[in-house]
Amino acid sequence: MAGPADISFLRTVPLFTEAAEPDLTALWRWLTEKKLRPRELLFREGDPGEEMFLVRSGTIVISKHVTGRVEQVLLRIGPGDFFGEMSLFDKLPRSATVQAETASVLMTLDRANLERFIESNPRAASAFFYQLVKVFIARLRNTTDLVAEVTRWGLESTGLDVEQGKSG
Repeated sequence: MAGPADISFLRTVPLFTEAAEPDLTALWRWLTEKKLRPRELLFREGDPGEEMFLVRSGTIVISKHVTGRVEQVLLRIGPGDFFGEMSLFDKLPRSATVQAETASVLMTLDRANLERFIESNPRAASAFFYQLVKVFIARLRNTTDLVAEVTRWGLESTGLDVEQGKSG
């Protein structure tokens, strides 16, 4: 059963800021808790996955393999953030490596429990999906902006005059 602290936590997650309390209570029963020690690996890029994670406490580092033993930290996230949501839908391997930077508590929603949530509370599930689409769009826009910036840096590093389209 979800208590007031559980509902307060869910309200910190962007997916649930506008959700009604009964919807959050309905969702809570399908979440499971996962504790991580400092520097504990949750999963590696390429691992299978079928769950998303909500960060209840601690700091999580998300990184991507670059070459050899080099990893690029993509971001650090903390309480109220979430990750891994793509694996609920695409059934593809994990696209990044996730590790706890500090002792952390995660709330997990796996594909099977998401389906149960949808069946038991379609209205709440609809609100969840609507918010998730909004987050997907924002993340896609940020990625598109990053690709444009990296492309510009690459062109500039070759000595190409980006504004004129000519070598300088």
